[in-house]
Amino acid sequence: MSASSQTNGAGQPQPAGPPAGGPAAGPGQAPFVKLGEPLFEGPAGIRYDFNYGCRVKVSGAGWRVRLLDRNADVVLYDEEVADATVCSTSRYYVNFRIEVLRDGKLVFEHDQDLYGRKVFARLPVSTIGDVIAWFPYVDEFRKRHQCEMYVSMGEALWSLFEDAYPHLHYVHPEDEDAGAYGFYASYFLGIFFPSSDRTHQPTDYRVSGLQRTIAWLLGLPAQECRPRIGVRDTRRRIAEPYVCIAAQASSQCKHWNNPTGWYETVRYLKAQGYRVLCIDRDALTGQGLQWNHIPYGAEDFTGDLPLQERASLLLHAEFFVGLSSGLSWLAWALGKPVVMISGFTHPQNEFGTPYRVINFHACNSCWNDTSVEFDNTDYLWCPRHAGTERQFECSRLIAPGQVVKTIARVIDDVKHDPRP
Repeated sequence: MSASSQTNGAGQPQPAGPPAGGPAAGPGQAPFVKLGEPLFEGPAGIRYDFNYGCRVKVSGAGWRVRLLDRNADVVLYDEEVADATVCSTSRYYVNFRIEVLRDGKLVFEHDQDLYGRKVFARLPVSTIGDVIAWFPYVDEFRKRHQCEMYVSMGEALWSLFEDAYPHLHYVHPEDEDAGAYGFYASYFLGIFFPSSDRTHQPTDYRVSGLQRTIAWLLGLPAQECRPRIGVRDTRRRIAEPYVCIAAQASSQCKHWNNPTGWYETVRYLKAQGYRVLCIDRDALTGQGLQWNHIPYGAEDFTGDLPLQERASLLLHAEFFVGLSSGLSWLAWALGKPVVMISGFTHPQNEFGTPYRVINFHACNSCWNDTSVEFDNTDYLWCPRHAGTERQFECSRLIAPGQVVKTIARVIDDVKHDPRP
């Protein structure tokens, strides 16, 4: 059965609520702050909407509710109910049809149609890479369905997009209220743990890749999609040729754990005549006995600065060198060549770049291994070799020479790029 009906002890309708957990991108966040009962009214007191799944409320006895997926041509739910709210199990985009019968007669039918309707998409508040990866699908969804699209995310992240996407409406996360806005449908965009969760995501992100998993969630073609970034200050602040780097990440497995890697890389870049700017937010990150410092020799452009300032610096950089983290996604969105150093993810997990650096001779790609589950509470997560001499070998065995050779290709390509 692909839907559920709920009543409280008094026999009154009780809408199915959001899960207690949250997505990888925003642990502990409920999909919607204020949901309430279905917003739209049909005949005989029937109420319905598509906020957090397809929801149908009926009062009294003798009802039969059917939910169908029109694209898959399959019946998802078909049961007799009384004083209940029926909510589909699938909370991602499905092309629903609702049929409500009483005493064997069809009382109400409705085919979901987003055209001209207010539709809401919620993105995480603070994770840079995930939001940049997923945001362009929000506008693709708007264009496909010709709907009035509202989007919620952290205000700092919204500043990157609002000038480039004037047709989208921004909702402050603290103001999310489906009833106040009159949303016809709402979608929560993220990756959910455990990865076997098929209520909130139709595919396993470990298989589909970080970006394309949201395309599947919204029923869009699973194709790479680069967002537009509205850089407000396009002035060049640094006259000399420079390269931006970012060496920090939210988990140790995401770092380049080779002990001399960044030192050798920065030294090589400076020998080629580049200034090397480290644009991480933090110059020092870590936990317990494990700490990561700003690479020796790099210029310190770290600090809790607006993302618009990061974008302005990246706009005039020759290229970017980083990890599987948010600033790599920002550099890619701005059209910069990106040297991505990552061993814990498989190359299909991120955007395509000819300058991806991975050592397949070492243990690798655990993030995309369907036999293990990522634990975002464990800063030292290493599912195969934790506590052994092989811990973090996926990046520790990426040699500085491999990265330098990749950078040499970038430099050559940049020199022969006909674009100004």
